[in-house]
Amino acid sequence: MSALRRRLGIWAASAALILAGGVVWLATTDAPQQFTQRVIQSTGIGQPFNLIDHNGNPVTEKAFEGSPTAVFFGFTHCPEVCPTTLYEMASWLKTLGPDGRPIKAFFITVDPERDTPEIMKSYVSNFSDRIVGITGKPDDIANLAKSWHVYWKKIPLESGDYTMDHTASVFLVDAKGNFKSTIAFRENTQTAIAKLRKLVSPSS
Repeated sequence: MSALRRRLGIWAASAALILAGGVVWLATTDAPQQFTQRVIQSTGIGQPFNLIDHNGNPVTEKAFEGSPTAVFFGFTHCPEVCPTTLYEMASWLKTLGPDGRPIKAFFITVDPERDTPEIMKSYVSNFSDRIVGITGKPDDIANLAKSWHVYWKKIPLESGDYTMDHTASVFLVDAKGNFKSTIAFRENTQTAIAKLRKLVSPSS
């Protein structure tokens, strides 16, 4: 069994305990997320970039244009928030069915030092073939995250390894590349799906 599958197995077991006990653990505090949304609403998001998708193909800001888009920043060594969010994202897309086909979904790493295209591909394949992993050079990832007003920080561990603290929201962008809303970590499923429906059909 690979280290990745072991981590996902541990996450699945933990998720079951969390659902049974009603305990929610957040990788970030609410404050950075609330601050992020306020800043985005006043300044907008994004800038040109050149990164790599999980198939090793170049990807630029054009990937976020032409279709409604859901974007999540995280990392593959994430103990709970990232696998939970990607699982929920896959579930939302499945629930939407044909109505959700226009939506593009991206998982952008904040840990490019460990998250190679191969690792990203293996990771996202556990959730949905609709989700595209994006990685790249550390400086390029940092610049992109800053332009999206994403909070992230490397946290040293006693073992000598590290983890990442980061914004836990999913960003929703319309077909013109404009920020529209966010879906919070563990947001009510029906509310999340309603936001995605509105993203696809703003007038509905």
